[in-house]
Amino acid sequence: MTVVHGLGHALAIAGSMTWEVLWALILGFALSALVQAVVRRSEITRLMPDDSARSLAIATGLGAASSSCSYASVALARALFRKGASFTAAMAFEIASTNLVIELGIILALLIGWQFTLAEFVGGPLMILFLALLFRLFMRGRILEAARAQADKGLAGSMEGHAAMDMSVRESGSIIRRATSPAGFTSTSQYFVMDWAAVWRDIFGGLLIAGAFAAWVPESWLRVFFLTDHPVWAKVWGPLVGPAVAVVSFVCSIGNVPLAAVLWNGGISFGGVISFIFADLIIIPILLIYRKYYGTRMALRLFATFYATMVAAGYVIELVFAPLGLVPTERMAKVTEAAISWNYTTWLNIAFLILAAALGWRFLRTGGLPMLKMMGGGPAGADHEHGAHAGHQPHPTAVPTSGRQ
Repeated sequence: MTVVHGLGHALAIAGSMTWEVLWALILGFALSALVQAVVRRSEITRLMPDDSARSLAIATGLGAASSSCSYASVALARALFRKGASFTAAMAFEIASTNLVIELGIILALLIGWQFTLAEFVGGPLMILFLALLFRLFMRGRILEAARAQADKGLAGSMEGHAAMDMSVRESGSIIRRATSPAGFTSTSQYFVMDWAAVWRDIFGGLLIAGAFAAWVPESWLRVFFLTDHPVWAKVWGPLVGPAVAVVSFVCSIGNVPLAAVLWNGGISFGGVISFIFADLIIIPILLIYRKYYGTRMALRLFATFYATMVAAGYVIELVFAPLGLVPTERMAKVTEAAISWNYTTWLNIAFLILAAALGWRFLRTGGLPMLKMMGGGPAGADHEHGAHAGHQPHPTAVPTSGRQ
């Protein structure tokens, strides 16, 4: 295989996977944007004052509604912590905003199977529960005080401006009225475009990595690495090694799903896939941000506790789903497709590309471009809001641009 042929093969696989999931990505981001348009971020902090079951449940629900790229969710969690939210609740919010979101579930179902979507939405709350228990043992006293002191320094990480923006509707009335108002359309378009701008590198980077992996790494090698010929040990090894593969892949958010599909076809266990997907919050660049946000000691504890809970959630999912017959017996994730044809996928892609164009046009017509320039703004902007006020243009100048990604 020549280098040119190998590159072409990898790009072809990446392209076919992109075409397969494009409509679902647009649908997921549009639904997420609609939810965010009617949920004000300024109301979130007061609902998460401690690590009680109620606070964690609210944090999980609001996080799932506040879809973010991994970098923005990490920045937003710090902002919530600085404003008075419990550290445990802020971390629950962070996990939910990347691992319990609509678009992730849709892409999982399309590429690998609905069982993985179900496992993700069962395993996510389990991970948060395990994390809360570990935090009560290891995240208290001086370590937590030191983390708060470091967080209050306001050092810039990545996607600070995006995390700080609150573009939700300010109008009163029912959720349906706010969502269907002109201000609701504007707010939805803003969240839609800004969320895409935040994660497109991760999504298409993940597709390219998955394409290269599928094209260049023989499945026979993966089967050996994942102990496929030893079913019991494979189930033990999968959840342990899944997060490690994620850490060094540098891919986060939804971008790790295509690679998860390749790993599943290559022999990683069912629980291993789930722990791999959860590990988008401990990739190396984000670990460095934790160090900047909370200090070295807290960053190390976050890595250890996150890793442990990801592994534990993977084991529980494996143990529960297997007896119920919910683990697929065949490994047929959609990694390659012969050619693009006039099937339902093509028609859905066309329809949702029209929707994306309409939202993009609304974003541009309502002064959205300056907001894109401030996505990497400093954390000081977390105290400001971007409103889609009825009859008013958004005011993106509220967020400073002094920070760097």
